[in-house]
This record gives sequence, structure tokens and C-alpha cells, in this order.
Amino acid sequence: MKATFTLNGAAHSADAPAETLLSEYLRDWLGLTGTHIGCDTSQCGACNVLVDGESAKACTLLVATLDGARVTSIEGLGTPEHLHPMQAAFRKAHALQCGFCTPGMVIAGIAIAERHGADVSEETIRHELEGNLCRCTGYQNIVEAIRIGAREMHAAAGETE
Repeated sequence: MKATFTLNGAAHSADAPAETLLSEYLRDWLGLTGTHIGCDTSQCGACNVLVDGESAKACTLLVATLDGARVTSIEGLGTPEHLHPMQAAFRKAHALQCGFCTPGMVIAGIAIAERHGADVSEETIRHELEGNLCRCTGYQNIVEAIRIGAREMHAAAGETE
């Protein structure tokens, strides 16, 4: 099936079998391996991507359903020289250990910040991260990174609350 969508800011045309999952397409077809596969049951959030600005689990999305969508994987957020504010916040807050869940957490954090603004509460972040698993940390640094990242994202956009 053919689907035309924006991937990481560029027009993209995918011609893949109808049953092709976005996670498989990104990793195996395009070599974008930042979208991790952690559980194969859509429970861990390691495969999160942004679809039209909302966090979505790539292991549950068929490429064929993305016609006209805007898809952003972790590779589309920033560069090593110019990190996205949420990526920089994760580094600043030491919000990772092994790093396996980090791309999905960063994507989830961006969506949380977009929905709830610069002053998102710790309680809200913890509630919204329920579909994202980290087996290494106690989540405190991840929550702090999302709070920092939300403030930085909105400051960079010139927004104040």
C-alpha cells in the first residue's frame, strides 16, 4: 500500500504491504533505529513517535493509515550540536541510565509539554507517563527533565504562562 506523509519534516512516500507497522518500517526499511521495540504489546512506550503532534506508539500504527500525517521520530528532533529542548533537558537532569526507553520518553515529554504548557505539574507528568516503562530509574529524573523541557520548549517559542 502506498502512503504519503511528512517524516521528520520531509515529504515521504511509503510503498509497503498493508500490514507493515510503523515501528518496523522506520527501523527495518529506513534504518531509523531510535524508535525502539521493547515489548511488542504496546505497553512500554519505547517506540513512541509524534503523529500530528501527538505521542503515538509506532508498534500499533500501520504505515498505510498515515496518509497525509506528520510523523516525527526521535531522529527528527534535533542534532548532536543543537538538541531539541526536551533532549537537552534529559541530558541536564540525568534522566537516563541504559538509554533504551529515552527516545520514547523524550517523545512523550514533548507531547505532554505541548498539551499542558510550560508549568506542567509533576502529578500530571507522572499520570501521563503511565504508558511508558523504564526499568532502570525511579522516574524522578525523567519527571524533572520533562518539567525543565516543557519550560524550555515554551520559552524557545516565546510563550510565557
